[in-house]
Amino acid sequence: MREEIGSNDYVIRVIDHPAAIDAARWNALLRSQAAPTPFMRQEYLNALHESASAIGDTGWLPQYLVVEHGNELIAACPLYLKDHSYGEYVFDWAWADAYQRHGLTYYPKLLCAVPFTPVPGARLLARDTASRELLLHAMSQVARDAKLSSAHVLFLNDADREAAINAGWMMRSTVQFHWTNREPEPYADFADYLSSLQREKRKKVQQERRRVTESGVRLTTHAAGEITERDWEFFYRCYTLTYRAHHSTPYLTRDFFRRMAATMPEHWVLFVAWRGDSRVASSLIAIDTEQGAAFGRYWGAVEHIPFLHFEACYYQPLQWCIANGMKRFEGGAQGEHKMARGLLPVQTWSAHWLAQPKFARAVADFLEREGEGVENYLDELNERRPFKAAATDKPRPNFEPLIGP
Repeated sequence: MREEIGSNDYVIRVIDHPAAIDAARWNALLRSQAAPTPFMRQEYLNALHESASAIGDTGWLPQYLVVEHGNELIAACPLYLKDHSYGEYVFDWAWADAYQRHGLTYYPKLLCAVPFTPVPGARLLARDTASRELLLHAMSQVARDAKLSSAHVLFLNDADREAAINAGWMMRSTVQFHWTNREPEPYADFADYLSSLQREKRKKVQQERRRVTESGVRLTTHAAGEITERDWEFFYRCYTLTYRAHHSTPYLTRDFFRRMAATMPEHWVLFVAWRGDSRVASSLIAIDTEQGAAFGRYWGAVEHIPFLHFEACYYQPLQWCIANGMKRFEGGAQGEHKMARGLLPVQTWSAHWLAQPKFARAVADFLEREGEGVENYLDELNERRPFKAAATDKPRPNFEPLIGP
């Protein structure tokens, strides 16, 4: 497909395999964005495909868009043809059901997202606003040409959101919970951080940590290249047990994590819980030291130990973030219980384009009502912030966060 703007010729291509994308050019474009994350790196996206985690057979058929001007890559985005809504964390099952009840087909749909990864950030990689809007136009055109029901962009950042609004796409918001380090003087250590919490919240955290210690559990931290093959094997066992406990199937294969260990080792920190000489649980977070960000990812345990989930998924990661001068820790999708641990509500966004005009109007009405509810929910949450009044700092607006622990 070709698109012409003014006197310049732009070539827009649909690519069905992320390995066909030049990693250096893609990653350079990613680094130039306002809100890059490791999950948009070519290596991460390619690992999802090569490991058979996100492929056509699992409902994620790659249709990546790239826009080139001569030899320059000026815009790109990860795009998939989806025949279900699993692994997205922005729920549109009701829309699909409404289509079916009216004799229409909702699937397949077109989705711009990082599979299984509700981490806000740059989705429409572009050198400028015009290129970003060109991606959106190309996306809706691909959907029209294929007679698809819709196109969607999930967990986008501010620049993407502005472009989507200008392009007439519908906006939807939801709430995540993120921790932000103190500014301008970061927390000195975890005890300093705890001292900023309200008394009852601080006591709760202290009691939970003490219960874990009294259970005879200790935790070790394995950062970046320190994670061994044996560590990865144990982690993956824990990861699969979490899904089994919820009567589900893991999205990610063991091979995906092998590829992460080989191509992106610097972006992972593993916490392992021990009882004596036996490993009993683990949690994995992703990190981006350049952005000063950490992202809660996965957890699992081979036996139930009270409060170990909170220790492994929140307290150990926050302790590590403070010790390493990180600016924020994003706790993943949903989870109001995270507020008691000091993670505050943050509004995240998705953009939606529907081909059928009547359904588009109906969804727009629904999103307006839903949006009012989200705003009210945010107001309610912010009235219950866990910090002392004197230490309460409003988190900076953040539209950048897995399955969150």
